[in-house]
Parts: sequence; structure tokens; C-alpha cells
Amino acid sequence: MQDIARLANVSAPTVSRVLNDSPLVTGDTRERVLEVARQHGYAVNRNAQKLRQARTNTVAVMLDFGSHRHGAIGDPFIFELLAGISEALSIRNQELLLSPPGLDTARAYADFFQARGADGFIVLGQGTRDAMLRAVARTKVPLVVWGAVSADAGYCSVGSDNETGGRLAGEHFLQNNRKRWLFIGDTRHEEFRLRYEGLQQAAEGRPDIHIDHLAIASMAFHATAETVTDYLKNTPAPDAVFAFSDTAAMAALGAFKARGLTAPRDFSLVGYNDIPPAAHFSPAITTIEQKTDVAGSLLVEKLMQLVDGGRPRSITLPTRIVVRET
Repeated sequence: MQDIARLANVSAPTVSRVLNDSPLVTGDTRERVLEVARQHGYAVNRNAQKLRQARTNTVAVMLDFGSHRHGAIGDPFIFELLAGISEALSIRNQELLLSPPGLDTARAYADFFQARGADGFIVLGQGTRDAMLRAVARTKVPLVVWGAVSADAGYCSVGSDNETGGRLAGEHFLQNNRKRWLFIGDTRHEEFRLRYEGLQQAAEGRPDIHIDHLAIASMAFHATAETVTDYLKNTPAPDAVFAFSDTAAMAALGAFKARGLTAPRDFSLVGYNDIPPAAHFSPAITTIEQKTDVAGSLLVEKLMQLVDGGRPRSITLPTRIVVRET
């Protein structure tokens, strides 16, 4: 920077202002300094710059690799959320750091934050990490989570009304006179537990309704398909299926089809998330819609409030059922 200042015949602070796009520099001076910098291959060392600033202007976005086989995340819903977050961060000139490794304890989160690796964290999916996330919140590290909203969690979260989503699925089954229901999902995940409870609420007072639960060890497509296939080998086929995601619903459809069962002829099917392929799948999947169009911006807004010293409240987004062919 000193060399650029000498060659452009300006002060080093002026070079700094130009490179940081300060409005305090005239247009002619800006162009002269930038031209000298380009000629001599000068680029700002962003990491060194962050050390001098109060903030890193970087947000770490954490994916739930542990809930997917071999750490492979393929659910389009996650990438829709990630796209919304990325857009909201870019509007605020914030950098996105995707799932830095080794952050699997509250201490690791705190150390990464104190080492100025990021100004805060957005966690996509609680998975089975709720206890760890509560511990992170107690360290006062800025943290916002996409997932189930709980009054006693200690951290700010943004999520859909999972319980209502489950109840809507159950009401859809009742309307179609289905009696043997199957819920597919790992209820150790708080979001899925609430969906299962909502499904059970829809069947309250109906002793003729039987609900079975099929836990899935991994949220990956093939793991779901294999588990449903094994289930159907040993259990009478249900006439209604509520899957934890649209991707899981697609996997279940394939497993049922292999046994000659199709929706809606033999069973009703409801997925969750309303990802774009759900409407174009054959048959088109009835699903519970989540508001991904606003979720990303809300997650970023809540985190920025925390970084600024605010105390943002958790928010539950509405859900609705989108009835299609299944």
C-alpha cells in the first residue's frame, strides 16, 4: 500500500480509502490510484484487512451432514434455503463461509468465533444436535437456526409450523377415508417429532385409525428407499404415508411401485417442503409447503440483529397443504 501511495503521489490512508470504496475520495484520485494498483498487480489482502476491522463480515452457514449417509446432502430444499441466505448476505456485502470443518461441539463454535473465523453462525437443520446448539447459545456466540421453534431453546430460530403441517397431512388422510397410516422420519429430529405429533392429533378420537412409525437412519434418498422396501417386505402395506420430506416421498413412491402399489389408487401420500420437482413428479406429490422464499432473508436478518447486539425473537412461519395427485 505504501508503494501504491508513492507511485500515485497520494498518502497511504488515501489508498486505503480508495480500496475500501470510501466516498471521501474524488473521482480523479480514485481512478489514478486504481490504475496504479492494476498496473502493479496490487490486491487487498482480505484476511489481513479483517484483522484490523471490528468485524470479519463473514457468516458461517452450517449444514447437517450428520443426518445424511456419508455426509452427502442431496435434498433440493436445503439448497433453496442456502440460495436465499446467499442472496441476503450478498445484499449486505457479507461473505458466506460454508460449513467449516471441526465444529461439532459448543467449545469449537466458541473458539472459531473468538478466533474471528466468522461474525456468527446460521445452522440449517437441528437434526440431532439440539443439545449442542443450546450449549452454543449459552456461550453467547451469535447463532440462528433453521428448525423447530422452542421457547426454552436459548437460541433464535426460524422454522415452519411443523405441528400444523402434520395435522394437515392427517386431515387429508381422513378426507380420503384412510385408516392405516405410516409416518416416515426420525423423531429424534425435533422438526420431525412435531410433524408426527401433529399427525397423531388429527387421529385423536378415532380408534379406527392406526398409525405406524418408520424411523430412517439417514435422510439420503437411497437410504429411505431401502428402508421402506424392507418395511413393505415384512408389514402389510399402509393406505396413507406421511414422509418427512418430498425427497423421501419420492423414494417411498418407488418402493411402493416395486410392489405394484400406486398413489392415489392404493394409498394417499403427503410429503413436506414443496420443492419444485414435487409438482412435476409423476404422480404429482401432495405436500406441506414451507416458506423458503422468505426463510433465507429472515435467517440473515435475525443473525445481523444478534451481531449488532440485539435480541431477535424466534419466528414460526405458516404452513399449508398443497393437494396434488397423491
